[in-house]
Amino acid sequence: MNKAITDGLVFNPPKFEDGLNVWSRQDGLPGSDTYATSGNAVLVPADQDFGSCLEMLKTEGTQKLRSMGATPILPGCYLRVTLRVKAVSGNLPAVRIGAFPKASNGNGVGGLPQAGPATQLDAYGRVETITAIIGTGTRGGVDLAWNNTVAHAHIGLDLTGPNGGVVRIDDIEIEDITSAYLRDMMDWVDVRDFGAVGDGVADDTAAFQAAENAANGRSVLVSKGTYKLTDHVTFNERVRFEGTVTLPASKRLSLIKNFDLPSYIDAFGDEEEGFKKAVQALFNFTDHDTLDMMGRSVRLSEPLDVQAAVFDKDTYANQRKIRNGQIDVAAGPAFQTTVVTGTGNWDSNQPTRITNVANAANVPVGALVSGPTGVGREVYVTSVHVPTQQVHLSAPLHGAPNAQTYTFRRFKYALDFSGFANLQRFTLQDIEFLLAGECSGILLPVNGLIFHVKDCFITGPKDRGLTSHGTGCQGLLIDRCQFLSNENAIRVQDRVSIGFNVNANDTKIRNNRANKFRHFAVVGGSGHIISGNHFFQGDNETLGQRTAGIVFADSQPKSIFTANYVDNCYIQWTNERDPNPDFANELSFGGLQILGNIIFSSNVPNSFRPIQIKPYGSGHFLNGVTITGNTFKTIKGQALARVDGVDGTFAGLDTSRFVDVAVHSNTFFAVQNQFQNPITVPLQVNSAQFNWEVDLAPYLPFAGQARVVQAVMPEGPIKNGSNVNVYHMPYATPKIGGTQQRVRLTWPEATKGKVFVTARCDAPT
Repeated sequence: MNKAITDGLVFNPPKFEDGLNVWSRQDGLPGSDTYATSGNAVLVPADQDFGSCLEMLKTEGTQKLRSMGATPILPGCYLRVTLRVKAVSGNLPAVRIGAFPKASNGNGVGGLPQAGPATQLDAYGRVETITAIIGTGTRGGVDLAWNNTVAHAHIGLDLTGPNGGVVRIDDIEIEDITSAYLRDMMDWVDVRDFGAVGDGVADDTAAFQAAENAANGRSVLVSKGTYKLTDHVTFNERVRFEGTVTLPASKRLSLIKNFDLPSYIDAFGDEEEGFKKAVQALFNFTDHDTLDMMGRSVRLSEPLDVQAAVFDKDTYANQRKIRNGQIDVAAGPAFQTTVVTGTGNWDSNQPTRITNVANAANVPVGALVSGPTGVGREVYVTSVHVPTQQVHLSAPLHGAPNAQTYTFRRFKYALDFSGFANLQRFTLQDIEFLLAGECSGILLPVNGLIFHVKDCFITGPKDRGLTSHGTGCQGLLIDRCQFLSNENAIRVQDRVSIGFNVNANDTKIRNNRANKFRHFAVVGGSGHIISGNHFFQGDNETLGQRTAGIVFADSQPKSIFTANYVDNCYIQWTNERDPNPDFANELSFGGLQILGNIIFSSNVPNSFRPIQIKPYGSGHFLNGVTITGNTFKTIKGQALARVDGVDGTFAGLDTSRFVDVAVHSNTFFAVQNQFQNPITVPLQVNSAQFNWEVDLAPYLPFAGQARVVQAVMPEGPIKNGSNVNVYHMPYATPKIGGTQQRVRLTWPEATKGKVFVTARCDAPT
């Protein structure tokens, strides 16, 4: 029986967006004060969780909100009132359903309960669902049990507790759930009618299966109780949980008709366990490829080992997605970083292995590797072979000594996919990770393809936003995500957290935003397209230090970096993943295009360089690089000497071997020396000389040599010492001077005048 259907009754109060003049601050009676003129309530047109909703400031001890519309209360009819609410700011109140009962003559009916159970809000931004059942009988689960003298009710909510808090409230829903109390009249079956006991001890698996078999198009009710299940259970019909179930880790509950997170939370009576079981079902046949969290927040007390939750498989290649929710973490020892140290040997012939690690059994997979010498950034443990005492790495070391002590730090992640040997085509979408500096965000599988993270917020990671400890990042897609650091108040040089890293190839990193990490990204591999991102890393220090916003860790990245906003950080290009970092008949630094970016800084010293190359060995050179169409700008601090630089900590570049260097069409603001290749400069000599020279050091990229003179074009007449026009041309000698950055023009006779010289730092190919 459902009176909304059979009798056409309207139970729901008006939507808030229809006007606040029908929402009372008292009991809802005609003539009572409304929120239209209260000054402490306002409509919000587009909340991210609710859409249109009501925002209210609590100013009274018990603040009431009642619909002035009269909801009919019928004998034998049971109504469930549901609202969703979240705290926005200020003190955290408690929330409960409130209702004012009226007789048919319009007078209030005294002596009856007017409020349901209260829920204390304990976090900002977390959506809480508040419910209460109203009926004219004292039945199990009825919160406001009235009598037959009640004909109507003004329904809404109460806020109790301290004043000063701001909450947002979704539209109130009222539904007829008389079916829960009139079994023989309703289109559902109850598992208790098929032998389920619900005492948490008896095995109710067979009874659940019998109820499913008997449903035949009807829904299934799991009435109050705790039901022990010992085997897989699949419901092909819709299920409603008043009670809860328990299930071994290896067994699945599959809800085909209501496959969503709230249903699993209801089923297991715990949001964390419900989430695990929903994920387990997602990786098995549920007739769905997406787990919809339905805007719910899940608070994790420990890292969620996704493969352990799935239990029965460690490879998966079908598309699967988790979307539309929030993952919160509770502080606790389960999220503490595991730290292991141990000595080991390394050989450049096996550059991704550390051998003879005495305590290899203690080294956790997924740990970050560091050492005194030769360990690049974002090198992780991909596997450990205990019998041979070998630790396998995600990337080669660079010139490490034969033996040294290594440190292995295993960060903890809210979602940990490292238990999968291979995972393909998995997506996380519209999820906010609230990490609060307690743990990191996402650890990818060790191997995989096309892991996609889109429209997510990764907020406050302790160490890493997203980590790849193997090749699970092959084809990684990160789109429209926010990486929000937990280190905003820390000086740049003291930060340790990193947005994400890449080891494999062919990623697409697009339209993301990141703030105040040590690095936004450390990128290995090749074939990447990085576009439309804004990452900024400044601080409040005067002429402060800056770190790399993005690190290209291979000398041949074969990548495009375009239309990004690089803000108070620099682009760094290294070969720190080369086991033999000195050049040895290989492809040197090349295959990188830096196109059309905004590269901005403020309050930095003259020595700051927005684009830096750092060779980890000698003999390297530029072998195909394009830097065009970028805007370089600095404000507040010192004007930059130049925007390009070579970090010579280990070695410089062999400037005599530059090939295919295209640097042009960039714009500069507050930059003293503006790099370009080829470069055209004026050369004016006012007294007749045989040799004219011009210094191109301020212009040639990355301290390059003036290797080739492409053109010499006079402007106006060239004259000899007698002021007679001459019509012969000089010959050019490049690579003049100690740095070989000057060009000399030699004339047949002493001349004077003005020419434009075009020269290059690279040889033509």
